[in-house]
Amino acid sequence: MEQAYWLAWAKIPQIGPVLLKRIYQRFGSLAVAWDAPDLDLLEVEGIGRQTITSIVAARLEVDPSKVLEDYQQNNPYFWTPSDPGYPKLLWEIPDPPLVLHYLGNLTAWTERSTVGIVGTRNPSGYGRRWAQKIGKALAENGFTVVSGMADGVDAEAHRGCLESQGHAIAVVGTGVDLVYPPKNQSLYQEIIKSGLVVSEYTNGTRPDRAHFPARNRIIAGLCRAIIVIEAPEKSGALITAHQANEYCRDVFALPGSLDAPQSLGCLKLINNGAQIILGIDELMLSLGAMPGLDRESQIEATQISRQVQLPLLEPVQQRILEAIAFGEPVGFDRIVETVKLPTGEISGALLQLELMGAIAQSPGMRYQRLG
Repeated sequence: MEQAYWLAWAKIPQIGPVLLKRIYQRFGSLAVAWDAPDLDLLEVEGIGRQTITSIVAARLEVDPSKVLEDYQQNNPYFWTPSDPGYPKLLWEIPDPPLVLHYLGNLTAWTERSTVGIVGTRNPSGYGRRWAQKIGKALAENGFTVVSGMADGVDAEAHRGCLESQGHAIAVVGTGVDLVYPPKNQSLYQEIIKSGLVVSEYTNGTRPDRAHFPARNRIIAGLCRAIIVIEAPEKSGALITAHQANEYCRDVFALPGSLDAPQSLGCLKLINNGAQIILGIDELMLSLGAMPGLDRESQIEATQISRQVQLPLLEPVQQRILEAIAFGEPVGFDRIVETVKLPTGEISGALLQLELMGAIAQSPGMRYQRLG
């Protein structure tokens, strides 16, 4: 039933992804928040009297159950952030999509092994070759390849992944039931056979220039690393790379010739701190794809071979440690939501726990318990 309330809250004009995430974190349930007193809602940062007026009006006019029933008629497959299938990495970003529609056969994947590949729609032969080559290598090493199914680098990366029987996720700026560009119809069909097409836009939504920058944040949010193949100085791929950097994801860039306009964006990324791609082996090593021992296995082996002797913990440290699981890493926002302490205090305690060897930090401000 929580789905109904995500849809109902999303109908309130002044409530966007950032504010709705704060509301959910404050109440732990949007169903609870829907019936919360005005004074409790005013405690949420960003909610003022004008927003309260909109919320009160919506409560009188909107029936969450009816909203869900109507929505499902045209959009049968979707996740909201409270659903188990909603990607945990995506929830970590400041403005996660309130609804993520999907189509395909990829029901679950290891989120720490999602890597995005982005780049220009007009790559050189060099760029096309390396997009396919890296897409193929990622699939062979167990990574899930995320891109936008656009012409050029996106399509070549998807093809390379699929040629190696890998799993591809296409994040689109239309409804998941539409193919854009239309000439990628066969690629679309191949992706949904073993992968997934996802979008925050409802079925039937046509392409719009304004949709694609928003789409890029989802690509960055879904991945623990972003690879830029070729990008001119003004490119949507660079927007994705900058967003990935803001989300504390790893960013890699393929070097190219100074004479090639498609390479200038990548060269600037490298100059500004992006990791340079010097070959497939080096890239796989950086991503944690050691032959015969992936990142997950390394962590498990560490837990078995090393018994962490912890000193007596302070109460705050103990509470934080209890909020972090031994399995899948937990995002910083989830820890804050669980522990309910100021973020500065939690950050300091996390650093102390990391220095003790009690936890390990993964890309994207995610933490895993070791002791």
